[in-house]
Amino acid sequence: MAGSSLFALLDDIASVLDDVAILTKVAAKKTAGVLGDDLALNAQQVAGVASDREIPVVWAVAKGSLVNKAILVPAALAISALAPWLVTPLLMVGGLYLCFEGVEKLHHKFAHGKEEHARREELSQALSDPAVDLVQFEKEKIKGAIRTDFVLSAEIIVIALGTVADKPFQTQLAVLAGIALLMTVGVYGFVAGIVKLDDAGLWLHARQGGSAATRAVRALGAGLLRGAPLLMKTLSVVGTAAMFLVGGGILAHGIAPLHHWNETLPGLVQNLVNGATGIVGGSIALALFLGGSAILARLRR
Repeated sequence: MAGSSLFALLDDIASVLDDVAILTKVAAKKTAGVLGDDLALNAQQVAGVASDREIPVVWAVAKGSLVNKAILVPAALAISALAPWLVTPLLMVGGLYLCFEGVEKLHHKFAHGKEEHARREELSQALSDPAVDLVQFEKEKIKGAIRTDFVLSAEIIVIALGTVADKPFQTQLAVLAGIALLMTVGVYGFVAGIVKLDDAGLWLHARQGGSAATRAVRALGAGLLRGAPLLMKTLSVVGTAAMFLVGGGILAHGIAPLHHWNETLPGLVQNLVNGATGIVGGSIALALFLGGSAILARLRR
């Protein structure tokens, strides 16, 4: 009797773990839009930091990210337990914010591209000035990156919560904790690799010797030096596209007529509809934001 009870318990545990694994995979897939943008944003956040300080800065931000998620996961679980009706509205807000971020990024790039380039040039010149307090600059970089991470982590946790909102508490806890840890390790491990790509390329490119193997190593180093900036741009583009697909998919799912119509379409067309929904939703949100900002600015005069 005890043996059969033990096997039944083990079977239940295995079943729960299997559910957690599947739900974690689903949640990770749904948070891909935030992840791509997270990688690009955090890699950009450490730009301008001295080469020998890049990894310590990434580590400091990663620790701040864990603190962020240690706050957000219990908050999400409390909402799910005490006010489960809030999950869907929060999910819709998170999806709309993703779309807003994507459109705002494109708007900023095309409307303020020259100003951004000038700002980066000014930053580069300032960092070469011995009078600049690099310690303070590094602290500001870390604080800014942690603030950015809090917003992105909130999006990830809310989207992940939406996939397990109707599951038992222990499953919700396991999935959210798993996603939080997976995203933190994955994002900041990859960011650490990205920011060191150019250093690795420079080290390989500087190898001495005339053998075929050495020439191949130097060519690899040159490829890494050329590829690092391209990787950053690719991550940014892919992240923006994923934000529209994921955010638009959340919005489309929350609008019943659109959701039912979209389900009748082929898979590729569904993605196009989700992307278009994301662009339209984000454009409306940006227009409202810019209009509201302009009105507030006039009222303050």
